[in-house]
Amino acid sequence: MFARRLACVAAVGVAALAASPAANAAAKIQHLVSPGGIEAWFVQDSTVPLIAMEYAFAGGATQDPANKPGVGNLVADLLDEGSGDLDSKTFHERLDRRAIELSFQIARDQFRGSLRMLRDNKDEAFDLLHSSLTSPHFDSVDVERIRSQVISGLRRDTTNPNALAGRKFLELAYGDHPYGRPSGGTLESVPTITVDDLRDYVHHVLARDTLKVAVVGDVDPATLGQLLDKTFGDLPAKASLTPVPDVVAAKPPQQVLVNLDVPQTVITFGGPGIMRHDPNFMAAYVVNHILGGGSLSSRLYKEVREKRGLAYSVYDALLWMDHSALFIGNTGTRADRAGETIAAVEKEIKRMAEDGPTQQELDEAKSYINGSQMLALDTSSKLAQALLQYQLDKMPIDYIEKRSEIVNAVTLDQAKQAAKQLWSQGLLTVVVGRAPTTVAQPATITAPAVKAD
Repeated sequence: MFARRLACVAAVGVAALAASPAANAAAKIQHLVSPGGIEAWFVQDSTVPLIAMEYAFAGGATQDPANKPGVGNLVADLLDEGSGDLDSKTFHERLDRRAIELSFQIARDQFRGSLRMLRDNKDEAFDLLHSSLTSPHFDSVDVERIRSQVISGLRRDTTNPNALAGRKFLELAYGDHPYGRPSGGTLESVPTITVDDLRDYVHHVLARDTLKVAVVGDVDPATLGQLLDKTFGDLPAKASLTPVPDVVAAKPPQQVLVNLDVPQTVITFGGPGIMRHDPNFMAAYVVNHILGGGSLSSRLYKEVREKRGLAYSVYDALLWMDHSALFIGNTGTRADRAGETIAAVEKEIKRMAEDGPTQQELDEAKSYINGSQMLALDTSSKLAQALLQYQLDKMPIDYIEKRSEIVNAVTLDQAKQAAKQLWSQGLLTVVVGRAPTTVAQPATITAPAVKAD
């Protein structure tokens, strides 16, 4: 889940001015308002007879009860397990028969959904989505079956070094804040979740006032407006969300060791990041590409993999949420070389914080980021995902057209300032594996700073 989240952040961080049909349509983004007042960003594209919709409600995993993490995740797994007058088996048969792709996902700050269908099956697809959102069954047999699957996954995670590292890192960064809780739940919490908990979550979170929608595909605006009203119009007008305070991740440097007898030691590192609305965000995005986001071209890859042969891969990414932000990275190495690997990562990050990138590195990063736009969004679904994320990030509707100019406007001084802001404090580090003598003992964990709303 943690890895999927990083992948999602990396994907939506790239805009589209591409040659693909979906991306060419991006210049024609419409702000559609249905007769019932449902708003959506919409791209009408008849290149292929498909419709893709992405949508999100505010709340996400932060709305789980403090003592029951995993409620929202279980809701996401169960909404398509029977609703209305359809049991789970019949519901899935209807989806399969019409090749309708319907799914739900939990994120830290949103409850998200996806719907994809052939144009001719749009009425049935939107009907099934409406049914799942407004009249889910939560039958006991389905709840217990899905609960067992979730618990099995959580048990596997207890021996998965990457899962353990991701979970422990968020605990280290955020403590008792909702961001520090595992969104998938725990082995202790998931068995205690009741059907009433699931229904309460749906009632409080799935509401029209926080809904964001993006649609790309072969449908006219009038028809889409009717479909949106039919699908979302019966939801409550207003959500009843528990306020979530702003929080700054725990101050580095700190290091935690999680003992696990596995052949390869996993190292997750990071620290406080930069919020999406920060004026220097794009400078941070570009300089992070230079440090660890550029895969084979990044400084971390060259230092850790190419020069020293310490790891197969090493990367980092910016992760921004509604109430906080992180930079976070990951690598894996032999237990007896974990200390050396950590030292190499810390040295390279310190060098970037002190000196910043070179002009050549900055120019090459800008060129790559802008050039990658040509490949970023080659399907309707990818474009819809990006348009939804831009809404959640409170970007203007013409952001796709402006993004290359924003990237090109980043100066070397801004990049150096962003590097210092991100990496001058050191690292929060979580090491999962056999305990090498070169790894420091766990430091005292300092509670993160919480700001009032």
